[in-house]
Amino acid sequence: MKIWSHSFKDGAPIPGDNAFAVPDPASHVRLAGNRNPHLAWDDIPPGTASLVLLCIDGDAPTVGTDVNKEGRTLPVDLPRGDFYHWALVDIPPSVTTLPEGAHAQGVTAHGKPGPAIAGSPMRHGLNDYTSWFAQDPEMAGDYFGYDGPCPPWNDERVHHYIFRLYALDIAKLPVSGRFTAQDVLAAMHGHIVDEAQLIGTYTLKSA
Repeated sequence: MKIWSHSFKDGAPIPGDNAFAVPDPASHVRLAGNRNPHLAWDDIPPGTASLVLLCIDGDAPTVGTDVNKEGRTLPVDLPRGDFYHWALVDIPPSVTTLPEGAHAQGVTAHGKPGPAIAGSPMRHGLNDYTSWFAQDPEMAGDYFGYDGPCPPWNDERVHHYIFRLYALDIAKLPVSGRFTAQDVLAAMHGHIVDEAQLIGTYTLKSA
C-alpha cells in the first residue's frame, strides 16, 4: 500500500496553506489557510473493507510551561508526545483520493461540525485542538476533522506530521459520537490488514 500527496513530498515541509498558522514578524504567528492537503493512495490489499486516516504530530511537547512564552525556548530534548490533527474513518476502498481543501478550508473558531460528512459514509473524529482550546472562550469547541500544523513558535525542534493510512477488514469502525483518534486506535486493534504513511515537516520558529 502506498500513500502520497501533490501538496508536499515525503519528508519535505508542509506548505503554509495547509497549516493552521504561519510565521508573522509582528505577532510571531497568524492564522493560515488550514486546507487539508491532497492525499492519494493505491495498492490496497485484498480483503480491505474500509480505510482509516490519521494525522499525528509526534513532536508535541508534553511540558507546556514555556510554550509560546517570550524570552523562552523549547529545547530539542524536551519530552514529546502525540498530538492528533485528523481522524477520518469508514473511507470506502473505492475512494483513492482526498482533494486539497475538500475537508478543511480556513480556521473555524469553535471547530468544524462532525462526525458525519454530508453525502458520504466517511466520518470525522475529534482532533486534539478540542482539548488545546478547551479553556479559551474565543476558540473552545469540538474540533472535528482536519486542522493543520501549529507547533509552538519558540520550539527548537522541527515537527514531523505523519499521515498514516490503515486498511481494515471491517466496513464500519465501532466508534460513535465524539470519538477521538485514541478511540480509533483502540477500535482498529485486530482489524488492520496493512498500513502506509507519508511524513511532512513544519516549524513556526523564525530563523
